[in-house]
Parts: sequence; structure tokens; C-alpha cells
Amino acid sequence: MESIFGYMERYDYENVFLCQDRTVGLRAVIAIHDTTLGPATGGTRMWTYPSEMEAIEDALRLARGMTYKYAAAGVNLGGGKCVVIGDPRRDKSEMLFRALGRFIHRLGGLYITGEDVGTTLREMEYMRMETPYVVTLPASWGGAGPIGGATAFGVVQGMKACARAVYGSDALEGRTVTVQGLGAVGSEVVPLLVKEGARVVVADIDPEKVQAVTDRVRVEVADPDEVVGREADIFCPCALGGIINAETVPAFRVRIICGSANNQLREERDGDALEARGILYAPDYIVNAGGTIFDTDRLNPGGFNRERAMANVARIYETMSSLIRIAREERIPTYRAADLLAERRIEAVRKARLLASRGEVPM
Repeated sequence: MESIFGYMERYDYENVFLCQDRTVGLRAVIAIHDTTLGPATGGTRMWTYPSEMEAIEDALRLARGMTYKYAAAGVNLGGGKCVVIGDPRRDKSEMLFRALGRFIHRLGGLYITGEDVGTTLREMEYMRMETPYVVTLPASWGGAGPIGGATAFGVVQGMKACARAVYGSDALEGRTVTVQGLGAVGSEVVPLLVKEGARVVVADIDPEKVQAVTDRVRVEVADPDEVVGREADIFCPCALGGIINAETVPAFRVRIICGSANNQLREERDGDALEARGILYAPDYIVNAGGTIFDTDRLNPGGFNRERAMANVARIYETMSSLIRIAREERIPTYRAADLLAERRIEAVRKARLLASRGEVPM
């Protein structure tokens, strides 16, 4: 990665905050990308990063992804992310997350957090004890509860839009779908695909997660090291990012890639390579927006409304269809079309505010 300030300047970031509390072992990074549409919002991730710089890089990339996710989904929030350096299986504690909650509270609403990889609703409760700026909460605390199911539903909506573009029908019945990663989202995607009549192949490095899924539904199990190159109609990556890269692009034997993992493209040129191979890529921040659309519904007047939230998640089908149309009309890869969709909305809001500040037009 280039210098932090160089990277921030290139992608127009606003802030990076480093948080540490040695008494509880807290080391965290909060990245704020863009607050044009509203306060920066994004989950708190806990992971065993190989280095501090890699943690910062992950926070920055994820925060930018949240900006584009909200903008493309029509949600009036900006992009932010928090990453905690540590092993989520061993290093969690109430005091650690309460300390993080206090750091977030000092930002005065600039950043709103929620659940992400390595964290659960329990950690959200700890942070909520210290700050109101936590959006992912159990229903008993006024929140939406677990969001994995909503994210999974959104992924399937995006997948159906892709199937319509590639195969002429959005029906998934009879289609072979390989699902990589059976965490909070992947494990919910699988039964939805089975219900749609798809032939599902699953893979995960954790045998317990595989067992949990195969106990619920009948699916085929693949070796995690071989799933990328397996022949199928659709590849659904639901693990960590970077799965689409110079090594894997030549190995894919699918027509569609559509999954929930964040930052699937290791580099933008990998999206160009998919386009060159005729593989339709569903940009991750478009199709995995369901959870955050569902979750942040509680910020609307009247608080959380499940029916309204799920109706908004279902619109991912429309968003993905629009994105595919833009890509085809402008002859650009879908990842770039997704960026254009988001950038145009952000710029429109920024321009309207500027004009309003001059008294030229009403907001």
C-alpha cells in the first residue's frame, strides 16, 4: 500500500482514527470515507491482521465500500468502518468493546457502527452501554436483530437479476451454484437457494460450519481449495475479500459471480479481466447491501419496521438490473457501472447542497 495520506488523497477520505487502550488490549482503526449523504456508518470487524498497516488498509477500503453501498442503495448515510485487531475467538471482552464504544462516542455521531465479521449482537450491546451510535442491536434493544438473513435475501435478489441478464430468466431452479463461506450470510444464502430449486455446492474451511448447514439442507460439499475452479452456473463468494484476483480469474468456470463477501476484487483490473472473459460480476457492495438496508431502517421515523425494511432490501433486484443496463449501454465493466451509480448520486446531493447554501435552489 502507498502512504496513508497518499491513499486518502487518491480516494478522498475524510478521517482515520487510531484507538488504543492497553488496560483492555484494545487496538482499533476507525476510517471515515465520505459524509456527504449523512453520518459515516459501517460495522465493527474483529480480525487477526498480520500487521497494523494491513488493518488500516482494510478499514480504509471497507469504509469506501460503505459510501458506495449506501449511495447506490439510496440510503442517506455515509461510509465508515471500524476494525479491531485481535482474535475474535480469544480476545473479546466486555471491557474491550465498552472502551471502543467510548472512543466512538467521542466522535459525536460522525460515525455509527454495527455488527460485522468477528463481532456479534453481544458486542453491540457492550458498545451501546457507552454510546447511542450503534445501529445493529437485538430486537429487545429496539434494533432489527440478526441481519444475516436480510443480507442473504439481498444476495439472492441480485443473483436473480444476473440470471435474467445472462440466461433470459431470473429463475434459479436447476442452476448450479457454488457457495464459498458458510458464516452468518453464506449459511443463510444456502437454504434460500435450495428453496429456489438450485443445485447447491458448499465449501468452508471450518468443518463445523459445513456440518451445521448440511444438517439443515441437502447440498453437495466441495473441497475449499477446489471450489473456485469448480464448474457451475454461478459462484457465490461469502468469505473474506480478494477472492477475485490474477490467480483465480483464469480458473473460474462460471457465467456469474454474485456473493456477499466484501472487496471481492483484489484490484480493479481483475474486474476488467472478468469482463473480458464474459463473466457477469455482481459488485459486492450492491448485492450485499441487504443487511445494512434492513439494519439502518431503525434510523427512519418511527423506528424499525420489518415490512418496510424487507421491501427496501428486495429493491436490490432493481438496482442490479439498472447497473447491468448502464454497463451495457456505456460498454464498461459492472464494477465501474456500480461506482458511477453511486458517484452520480453523491455528486447530485453535493451539488444540491452547494446551490442551497447560495440560496439558488431549495434543498
